[in-house]
Formats: sequence, structure tokens, C-alpha cells
Amino acid sequence: MAEEIRLQPERKYMERALELAQHAAALGEVPVGAVIVHKPTGVIIGEGWNLRETEKSPLAHAELMAIEAASKRLGGWRIVDSALYVTLEPCPMCCGGILHARLDDVIFGAYDEKSGSVCSVQRMFAFPYNHHPQITGGFMEEECAGVLKDFFRELRQKKKESQKRWRREMSRAQERVLAEDTSPLDAV
Repeated sequence: MAEEIRLQPERKYMERALELAQHAAALGEVPVGAVIVHKPTGVIIGEGWNLRETEKSPLAHAELMAIEAASKRLGGWRIVDSALYVTLEPCPMCCGGILHARLDDVIFGAYDEKSGSVCSVQRMFAFPYNHHPQITGGFMEEECAGVLKDFFRELRQKKKESQKRWRREMSRAQERVLAEDTSPLDAV
């Protein structure tokens, strides 16, 4: 029986996934990026970034977009001899896509305490499915988590500024109404 050789993750692929995450953020999407690498050649065969808001689709996750692109490039649904690099721990839906695509390796950056299904909320790949990818979690975690933290901090700040602007506008509108109020009671 041949000895299984474990993949040593490479920074350049996660750095590309981070670039795709930044692209998603520029579109106003949650910044998650993914690339699929054909391991024997080192060629990126699929890329994706979150497009849920843009596409108005709950299915438009970075991982599924990358899987779709790799499948089209390879001309089939099995994406063997390949590794997925993704900036955030995959959710249950994306783990299902990974299983069905038969990806060999999953390398993710930031852990997702709310819906991560590789190891945070559940261990999807530990169930008795007919495929079990090798997992590397927390690869370049600080950089990957930083992109998400920056995005949500900026989003909260924009929301706060919007609320302040709304309050100012409502206050001005109320002052105008009070200044223009010429009800009959004022004449008495």
C-alpha cells in the first residue's frame, strides 16, 4: 500500500484567495475567497468569491463558485488531485460541495464559530461519507480573520453613521414641522 503524502500548504495560494476576498469586500460582499489548485501541476483551476448579495442567491459562496469553475475547466464533476484554499472555514453547504467534488485537501484560514462545519460547529468530514479530504485549519489565520474583522468593523461604522444622519434629518424635519405649525389653538 502506498504511503499517503500530506500536502504542505503554500502561502501563494492563500494569498490569491485573500485577493479574491478583498474583491468581494469591494463589491460589498462578505470577504471570502477560494482557489482550487491542481496539486500535480500547481495550477489554479478554479477561483471564487462570495457573491450572495450581488447574485441574490444563498448558493453564491466562494467555495461553490471555485468548485463550479474547476469543474467546467476539467470537464467533469470530480476534482481529484486538487486542493481547496479558502479564507474562512466552510459552512455545511460548502462542505457538501467539497465532498461531492471529491477534493483531496481543504486548507482554510479563519475559523467560523457560527457556521463552520469542518471543525467549529460540527465535523462534517468525520461523518461516514465515502470521501474524506485532508484538512488544514488556521493556515494564515491572522491575515484571513483580519480581512473579515476589517470588513465588519467598517460595516458597523457605516451603519452607525447612517443612523446618526437619520437622527439629524428626523430632528430637522421635526423642527420644521414645529416651526410651520399654525394650528387654531395658537390663535387663542
